[in-house]
Amino acid sequence: METKAATPKLEEEEEEEEEEEEIEGWDAWQSDEDNSIAEFLCLFCSLRFDSTETLFNHCSSDHAFDFHGIVRDLGLKFYGSFKLINYVVKNKCWSCGLTFECSKDLQNHLHAAVSYEKGGKFLWEDDVYLKPFMADDPLLHSFAADEDDEDYNVLIDKEELMRELVSNEDFGELCNDSQEILKDSSSELNIVQNIGNKQDHAENMACHFDKMKTNGILMEENFRPFHQRRKDKQLRFSVANVTAREIKDVNENYFGAYGSFGIHREMLSDKVRMDAYRGALLKNPCLMNQATVLDVGCGTGILSLFAAQAGASRVIAVEASAKMASVATQIVKDNGLLSEGTEKGDEKQCLGKIKVVRCMVEELDQHIQVPPHSIDVLVSEWMGYCLLYESMLSSVLYARDHWLKPGGAILPDTATIFVAGFGRGGTSIPFWENVYGFNMSCVGKEVVEDASRVPIVDIVDDQDIITASAVLQSFDLATMKPDDMDFTASFELKLRSDFQGDSTASTLGIWCYGIVLWFETGFTSRFCKEMPTVLSTSPYSPGTHWSQTILTFREPIVMQSDKSIPNLAASVGTEGRPAVRIRSRISIVRSSAHRSIDISMETTGISSDGQKCSWPVQIFNL
Repeated sequence: METKAATPKLEEEEEEEEEEEEIEGWDAWQSDEDNSIAEFLCLFCSLRFDSTETLFNHCSSDHAFDFHGIVRDLGLKFYGSFKLINYVVKNKCWSCGLTFECSKDLQNHLHAAVSYEKGGKFLWEDDVYLKPFMADDPLLHSFAADEDDEDYNVLIDKEELMRELVSNEDFGELCNDSQEILKDSSSELNIVQNIGNKQDHAENMACHFDKMKTNGILMEENFRPFHQRRKDKQLRFSVANVTAREIKDVNENYFGAYGSFGIHREMLSDKVRMDAYRGALLKNPCLMNQATVLDVGCGTGILSLFAAQAGASRVIAVEASAKMASVATQIVKDNGLLSEGTEKGDEKQCLGKIKVVRCMVEELDQHIQVPPHSIDVLVSEWMGYCLLYESMLSSVLYARDHWLKPGGAILPDTATIFVAGFGRGGTSIPFWENVYGFNMSCVGKEVVEDASRVPIVDIVDDQDIITASAVLQSFDLATMKPDDMDFTASFELKLRSDFQGDSTASTLGIWCYGIVLWFETGFTSRFCKEMPTVLSTSPYSPGTHWSQTILTFREPIVMQSDKSIPNLAASVGTEGRPAVRIRSRISIVRSSAHRSIDISMETTGISSDGQKCSWPVQIFNL
């Protein structure tokens, strides 16, 4: 009895000793890591320093570069300071702008500052200096840690957090879907780079990171010094697991939604969509004859069927939805085109051309052997609302980089996003002004206010487009990189020369209520030499299931095309002082919410006398 009673007690003592040893080992590991101090490389020579303070003191005394003095005198905030460092690292003189072959030549050139500006802008104003020129440069994580401004510190900490979360070497190993995690994490960094180019964007950045926190990607523990966060394994596992689980859930819901036949009927009934793809595949026989084709996201398999019909020798149809992969297999089989291997001796005979593979294209190697760069034609209908919603393009680019032959065709091979301003007819205001003879315009005003916070996907009549259109961004799918999906672009809008207005248009101007976006994809003569074609979702073309994407202003802007004398006492964008141009900058980046996109819009009205009025930045999530 005593022996039996003593056994569990001894086991408990052994467990306690093991726990103590683990703690001691953990503390020893912590101590070792604490002794590893990041070294900061001088911007001009090969010396290294253990702190940013000693580094900048050295730069000031030995290289005539007083970083903190320049930041203070010029009133630079975080992004301006960030770009200044990258500018100098690029061996450019921060005073006169000359570029040198090496840092030694730059040192020999150093001189007292004459001017930091050219054409009214700082020499390092270009957004290219938001991208680090030194990989994993520790200085970019730490240079502003001693600033006193509270809002400034919040922004730095959050931006630093994302950089360190993305650069953490252990992060990708904590999740089977690490590549997707890093894509989404780096998209938040791109929000920092793209949306944050002006000093007044701290509020917008806080909004993005609060959203990440709400989605479970960030935790309060993350806002601690970097060396402490790296040691917190439990936190890293928690962040990775939450992110992986969210990505898995979103993917399952996304591909599950495509198991609805209603969605596929809508897409198959979209004549503009189907005519473009059918024409590209069937009317370019030189491209398709005996080609090996990869169809990314085949759905019902219609594009694979077109490819086989056009003369392809082999088609690999990849579909991540379990239901639709099964349906596509049956459809292909019913049409006598299913590739079913039968063993005959040591040879394998194929009874058809199309092989349906159920998986995400990123996992294709786990299901079927496809030699690298063996695909002649890569085809996919990947476009979402506002072109980039759903993030399918990244999967197409992955397939391109892994399996498309050098010089192989990608269909479509170009994509362009367009923008234009729309009038009151593009809103619901006219409907609410007369509901069976009753005035309900108060509802219309509230609906428009709500629309200024949420993008609307709807058809806009071409008669409601009041400005000329402008190109927002163009993509070449044959050469673009995945990071190119995150971008910032500026444009100007002027009233259409042929716009007639409507019965409610003011004699003093036309009200612009917001911006509408649409896209075109091109099957160009680069690959479709016999019959190039364009798939357009423009308001001026027949409607498609993509419709258009509407971004509504918080308050409408009055526009006028003539050079009438403005009322100098009135605000720009009002009837007393209409805007002759609307200048806007839009950022579109992949959101922390997997497969969503974040859109920021800055708007400035310019009157005929050159005066400007800027409105607060608007943030939309699609």
